[in-house]
Amino acid sequence: MTQAPSLQDILDAHERIKQHIRHTPLLRTEKIDLAAGCQIWLKPEVLQVTGAFKIRGALNATLQLPPERVARGFIASSSGNHAQGLSWAARMLGTSVTLVLPTNTPPLKIANTKSLGAEVILYDGDTAARWEQAYRIADERGLETIHGFEDPRVMAGQGTIGCEILADLPDVDTVIVPLGGGGLISGVATAIKGLNPNVRVVAAEPALTPKYYRSRIEGRRVSLPLGNTIADGLRISVPAQNPWPIIERHVDEIVLVEDEHIVAGMHILARDAKLIAEPAASIGIGALIASAVNVRPDEKVCVLLTGGNWDLADLAEVYARNLSGAL
Repeated sequence: MTQAPSLQDILDAHERIKQHIRHTPLLRTEKIDLAAGCQIWLKPEVLQVTGAFKIRGALNATLQLPPERVARGFIASSSGNHAQGLSWAARMLGTSVTLVLPTNTPPLKIANTKSLGAEVILYDGDTAARWEQAYRIADERGLETIHGFEDPRVMAGQGTIGCEILADLPDVDTVIVPLGGGGLISGVATAIKGLNPNVRVVAAEPALTPKYYRSRIEGRRVSLPLGNTIADGLRISVPAQNPWPIIERHVDEIVLVEDEHIVAGMHILARDAKLIAEPAASIGIGALIASAVNVRPDEKVCVLLTGGNWDLADLAEVYARNLSGAL
C-alpha cells in the first residue's frame, strides 16, 4: 500500500524537529534575477546543521521511535546527505548507525559521515541494489531501517521546508525543488498545496536521469539506465513507489536540466549569492537560466538549494573545467 504524509503530519513534524534544526532564511538575490527572468528568493539548506536538508526527515522519523527501537541502531543507504542526517540523529539519540554508500560517494561526504560515528559500508551497485544490501544487514543485526525517500515520516520532515517557505514568503508564486528519489518534493509539495494550492510547484530533474519525467509521459513508473550526471544526489533509475503518486498529484511540472546548466547554476550561486552549493542543489537555478521553466519578470520564485556537501577542491575542479568563462 502506498504511504503518504498528510499536511497534519508535516505540521506535527515541524513542531517535533524545530528545536533541533535551523529555520533557514530566504535570501533575496537581485543579481540573479536578470539571468533567471524573474524575482528570485533562495532557500539555502546548504546552511542547515549538517549542510543539507536531509536532517529534517531523519530526525522526524527517529524521534517518533520508542526507546527500545532506537536502541537497536539505524541503517540506511544513501548517496551521502541522508547518511549524514541520520548519523547526526543517531548521535543525538545515543545509538549506532550503519550506512551503505555507493562506491563513488564524494570523499568529503564519507569523511563527514564517519566523523559523526557511523559505520560506512561502500557497495557497488544502483540504489535498489544498495537498499537490498541494507535490508540484508538490517535483518542480520536487528537494525531499524530509515529509508531516505520511501518513508512517509521522512517525507513529512522534508515537508517542513514548505511550511517555512510560505511562512517567510506568503505571496510566493512558484517553488522549484530538485527531484531525485522524490521524498523531498513529496513532502514539500504536500505542504505547499495543502497550505496554498495556488502556488506552482516545479520539479527539476537531471536530463541524464529523467525517471520521473519519462514516467509522467508514459503514465506509469518506468526504469531507465542510469546516466552519469554530475548531480550525484539525484541519480536513481526508477521513480520511488511511495513518492510517485504524491508527485503526480501535487507537482505541477517536471522539467529536465542538462549538466552544463547545472554547472552554470553552481557558478552563478558562487558568484552572485556567495553560496557554495553541490550540483544537485544548483539544478533549480540551472533550470531557470536554461529557460526550462516559464516565468514572468514580476513572478516571485523560491528556489530550494538542497545541500553543499561537496569538497571545495572537487568544486574548484568543476568550476575550472566547466564553463570557466561564467565566473
